[in-house]
Amino acid sequence: MEIKATDVAKLRQMTGAGMMDCKSALVEANGDFDKAKDIIREKGKLIAAKRADRDTTEGSVIALTKENNTKAILVCLGCETDFVSKNTEFQQLANKIAATALSAMPANLDELKALKMGDLTIEEAVTQQTGKSGEKHALPFYAKLEAPFIATYIHTNGKLATAVGFSKVISPEVGDEIAMQITAMNPVSVSKDSCPKEVIEKELEIYRIQIREEGKPEHMVEQIAQGKLNKFFKESTLEEQTFVQDGKITVSAYLKSVDPEVKVTGFYRYSLND
Repeated sequence: MEIKATDVAKLRQMTGAGMMDCKSALVEANGDFDKAKDIIREKGKLIAAKRADRDTTEGSVIALTKENNTKAILVCLGCETDFVSKNTEFQQLANKIAATALSAMPANLDELKALKMGDLTIEEAVTQQTGKSGEKHALPFYAKLEAPFIATYIHTNGKLATAVGFSKVISPEVGDEIAMQITAMNPVSVSKDSCPKEVIEKELEIYRIQIREEGKPEHMVEQIAQGKLNKFFKESTLEEQTFVQDGKITVSAYLKSVDPEVKVTGFYRYSLND
């Protein structure tokens, strides 16, 4: 049957697929728009399956907060190449996903993927974009944060972002400084008390192996390992890190100088290049 240009344009508007893909789908579906949409979706799934083992080390990491700065989300849309990540359609999709996440505040990544954006779920929209571009797209990370005050920071390359919560309202400038500290120094936790047990055990095991390989007496191994762990806490937990804007005080001391009562309640940091 004859496929009109207006029908192709209509399907393109409905799906966002390329003109030739829309025409091909309409021909295969004998002009049935619903079947044509299914064909386009299946094509996206097929391409996604073929490229499932590709790495998505490029893309966009977005941090958004609600107007009162008490809720925030951090989400990443990944792709294979920098060229695609700078494409207008890619950026529009990434921003739309982030806005949808902020509005709904889903509990986890699976719930985010199941949210609807128009006729499609977010997961389907990502798969569809894979089909359109011919390059794997993925949602590798999502997190939400709630606190009395939240600050966010997105690095200039758009591939690294942070959201950090505070126990009370502080000035945006202070919030930005702490968000940038986390972005630059990549702490493992807020404090040594909140450092995950598995991280501590892994570090201690590495230290024990190193100490034994150095030939130290067995009765000294644990003492030396604990000393190395304390150094790890100073370098890798937010409160004990040296405050990069000063260099002479810790982050904890800086926050106390701003407000003795303010504490960091939690943070999320995600980078496509870590």
